[in-house]
Parts: sequence; C-alpha cells; structure tokens
Amino acid sequence: MDTLNDFEKECINRVNSYPTNEDLQEAAASFMNNTINAKYSYNFSWMGRPIIQYPQDILAMQEIIWNIKPDLIIETGIAHGGSLIFYASMLELLGENGLVIGIDIDIRKHNRVEIEKHPMFKRIKMIEGSSIHEAIVEKLRMVAEGKKVLVCLDSNHTHEHVLRELELYAPLVSVGSYCVVFDTIVEDMPTGSYPDRPWDKGNNPKTAVYEFLKKNDNFEIDKNIENKLLITVAPEGYLRRVK
Repeated sequence: MDTLNDFEKECINRVNSYPTNEDLQEAAASFMNNTINAKYSYNFSWMGRPIIQYPQDILAMQEIIWNIKPDLIIETGIAHGGSLIFYASMLELLGENGLVIGIDIDIRKHNRVEIEKHPMFKRIKMIEGSSIHEAIVEKLRMVAEGKKVLVCLDSNHTHEHVLRELELYAPLVSVGSYCVVFDTIVEDMPTGSYPDRPWDKGNNPKTAVYEFLKKNDNFEIDKNIENKLLITVAPEGYLRRVK
C-alpha cells in the first residue's frame, strides 16, 4: 500500500511540474520577440523558394487548405514566391483543379524568373500592381465567381492598407473558408521593433482586423488555430467566414 501511495505522489508531482497554459504562452511570446528580431522566418524554403514564414503557420495553412479544398487561393504580397509555390503544391495534391493568384506592387525580375521556371508555376498567376487597385480587384472578382476561395493578406502591413485589403478581399472569401491576415504579431511587439518600416504598434494588421470586425460580422477570429500553434505571426489573424 505504501508503494502505491508513493506512486500516486510521484504522479501528482509530475502533473504539477507540467507547464501551464500561461507558462506556454509566456514562453511563446518570448520566443517570438527574440526570433522576429533575428529574422528567424528567413531560414526556411518550400520546394526551393524562400517562404519567409514560421513553420507553425505553414502547417496551419496546410491544414486549412486540406480541409477547405479551395479552387482559388489569392495572396497579396509575393516576395520570393515561396508561399505561392507552397499553396500551388497543396492544390496539386488536391487534384486537377486549383489556381493561386499572387499580387505584388513590385515583382522583382529575379524572383519572377525563378517562380516562372518552377514546376508548380502551372498553377500560379502573378499580377504586378497595388493589391488595393480597383481594376485589379475587379479582375479577381470575375475569376473568383463561383469558386471556393481562400485569401491570404501579406503585403503592406500598415493599418490603412490592410483595412482596405480586408474591405476589398473579404467579400471574395467563401463561407467556411478563411481570410488569413499575416503579421498581426506586429501589435504584440515592443514599440520601435520595425524602425525601417512604416508599421508599428498601433498601426498594423491586427489593428486593421479589429477595426474591420467592428463593422463586419461575416467573419470571426478562429482562436483554436492560434491556441494550438502558440507560435504564430498571425495571432487573431485567422479569420473564418461564418456567413
């Protein structure tokens, strides 16, 4: 009986030593704070192209794409094209249909060359121009008509720009699908963390999300995603269309 009591005590001690949810969130916040400044996301690539994302968000997007099975994925912000290649590769796994459209105000020539020669380019179209230009958005509306659409916003991260993107692109998202707003983490970083950028605490994607949701009840923040990720550049940025 004494042995059993000792065993029970050991089990209790082990359970009590596990980190709490608050402990994990604090550790995750510290990790994000340090790794963003160190440009941790620049360490990764997808099928040969720099993706500039955290592995946790890549995995979350894989789950979303596999579950939603979109016909069309629209991404604002192209950079090196890693995300475009990633989304296209997921659509390739899903079947015959599926297109990724990337919009960027400046598609660098060397990036365009590498993207266009990639095997996954067969599922990719790129548009050079401002993501909030009405003529570009109108083209996307026509392409999106009748399709199951997923939207990813990852271009200019100022409040004004992201809010306008949300106003223009959120209506394209299918019910049950997502509009994912990346880099909402800016709001959680110390003031002055982005000295060479026009965004900062108080002026960033998360503040735009908050403003957007005040006037739009078609979307809700999917807290389940960030709760399981803990480490994400898009806290409160996974917006699911509910109606």
